[in-house]
Amino acid sequence: MKNLVRYILILLFSFSTIYLQAQKSKPEQAKTRILFVFDASQSMYGTWESDRKINIARRYLIEIIDSLEQMDNIQMALRVYGHQSPVPPQDCNDTKLEVPFDSNNAGQIRQELRYLIPRGTTPIANSLEAAANDFPSCDNCRNIIILITDGIEACDGDPCQVSLNLQKKGIVLKPFVIGIGIDPNFEKTFECVGHFYNTPNEEKFHEVLGVVISRALNSTTAQVNLIDSKGIPSETDVNMTFFDHISGKVKYNFVHTINYMGYPDTLIIDPLISYDIVVHTIPAVKKENIQLAEGKHNMIGINAPQGFLSISCPGSNQYKDLDVIVRQNDKVQTLNLQKNGSTEKYLVGNYDLEILSIPRVIVEKVKIEQSVTTTIEIPRPGIANFSLASSGFGSIYTETADTLKWVYNLDQNLTQQNIIMQPGNYRVVYRPKNTKQSIYTINKRFTIKSGASQKIILY
Repeated sequence: MKNLVRYILILLFSFSTIYLQAQKSKPEQAKTRILFVFDASQSMYGTWESDRKINIARRYLIEIIDSLEQMDNIQMALRVYGHQSPVPPQDCNDTKLEVPFDSNNAGQIRQELRYLIPRGTTPIANSLEAAANDFPSCDNCRNIIILITDGIEACDGDPCQVSLNLQKKGIVLKPFVIGIGIDPNFEKTFECVGHFYNTPNEEKFHEVLGVVISRALNSTTAQVNLIDSKGIPSETDVNMTFFDHISGKVKYNFVHTINYMGYPDTLIIDPLISYDIVVHTIPAVKKENIQLAEGKHNMIGINAPQGFLSISCPGSNQYKDLDVIVRQNDKVQTLNLQKNGSTEKYLVGNYDLEILSIPRVIVEKVKIEQSVTTTIEIPRPGIANFSLASSGFGSIYTETADTLKWVYNLDQNLTQQNIIMQPGNYRVVYRPKNTKQSIYTINKRFTIKSGASQKIILY
């Protein structure tokens, strides 16, 4: 009984240790930073249902800020435009970061909003461009802009291009734009700026503001199915990199796994980004512009059927460090440098191997099949023991009926050289350094056999 209790305690301790280690290794949750870009142009002083637009907009925005203030891992900031210079004249630089990002600045944002007086024009492009500098440097932050406006760009700027530049540089995610009673004819003007919501009435504005905040804060789930040749998601244990499709920046790295239920593991990721996924098989597989459905479990299928390539040279210690270049059939790019004695996983297909022995051996169209191990055996080498009268200039060749093919150059400074070589027939051509006439060139044929030494005397 005591042994059983001791065994249970050991198991509990082991499981708790593993759990704590797993918790420590989990990536830190990204901080969400929301920049509110608020329209305080002259038109916001207009009446809209129960009150003036400015009063309705700030009342509901303050309500949202009250809620966000209670949440961890969220920071807010406030940029306002159209509130400093009256029109006319038109001041297209009338935009200011009134409250920068901080952990406890909700009170400041509320105070600024309460005392805003609409005065000026609508420099949306300039405000978005200036917003690029509102986000301090951060390695693990989601930067979100929520633009609240009742009008279109009034200056010469291009909000669409500015927004795209911000996204390409990875400064922000695609902005949210909430229109206050904007003419439906102008909706397309904002669709290229970001996720656009037009609100025809006060109730809709309140609802949309809540929806936008929910979208800004929520993550969703996804499952990457690595499909084998039979159409089954059985492939696993390979790194996957999620890139932002617009900026090209890395957003996530996961090593794919099959969970305890036998399914590809569920990932929690940001649904506001469209992704390019690279699965780092050999060769890599890429799927572009993947868009996730928010609030749903997304299934992402990627074809990645794989098999194994094993390389060995039985009974040879001389080749323990031998490398083999692996290329796709009929392509020059090196995919992998595989060691002798190792087994690697490759996508199903045909490959060419270049064994870096002396001489090099080319093996073409090696077929890799689903879940099958293809074994390539390298012939066991022999050893050529060269004994030279003096140091000199020498090269080894293979010989055919009409040509010599270079294999290896002898060291010019050594008189004794031992070279590990593949079995075969060779010719060595050598001239001592201290002789200045070609007539003293020595030609000698020799044969190397597997597992044997061959002495070649060049006197």
